[in-house]
This record gives sequence, C-alpha cells and structure tokens, in this order.
Amino acid sequence: MLTCFDLKPGHSIQEFQQSLAKYTKHMNELGLLEGNSSIGLRQSDSILDTDEERKQEHFVTMYFRDREQSDKAIEHIKSQKEPAKSLHNNAYSITENLIFISWRDIDK
Repeated sequence: MLTCFDLKPGHSIQEFQQSLAKYTKHMNELGLLEGNSSIGLRQSDSILDTDEERKQEHFVTMYFRDREQSDKAIEHIKSQKEPAKSLHNNAYSITENLIFISWRDIDK
C-alpha cells in the first residue's frame, strides 16, 4: 500500500518517522503487517514526476504478505482496539492530504 501525504504545519518528518515505527512494529508483532519502506520525499521538480493531480510531498509504502493480511489489518484498525488505535492515530494525526493506493503483485 502506497501512502502519499503532507505533514501538518508544526510537525517534523522525524516525529512522523518515530510514530510510524511504533505503529508498524506493533502491527508486525500481531502478524498484520510485513513491514514498511523508508519515508520518501517527492522530487516534484524532476521531469520524471508527471503527476499533476496530486501534490503531496511525502510517501511511504507498507508491505503485506497477501490480501488476507491487509484485510485483517484494516479490520483491526476499524475495531478501535488499543494500543493499535492510539498508535495509528499518533502517526496519522500529524498528516494531511492522505491518499492510499493499494495493489498486489502479479504472479509470475
């Protein structure tokens, strides 16, 4: 799952990184997430950036084993169980303009 986002004013990328690390560690320990990429910074001034619809500055990718695992992760978040609820909110409450894009690998 690709997440594109901006930080809310007054928040740093280091703050988001720390919150995201706690959240993803918890979800991984529950078997609901395989891992995530480092956080990327968009290079909108590059000729390779042709997306004029979205202007988010940051992105991160979360990795799931399969569709079943990703669906279970969403169910868990929607259940509002602690500590996942607080960990999720701590990370994403400092972001705005969130876009989530989900895809799956094509079997060879």
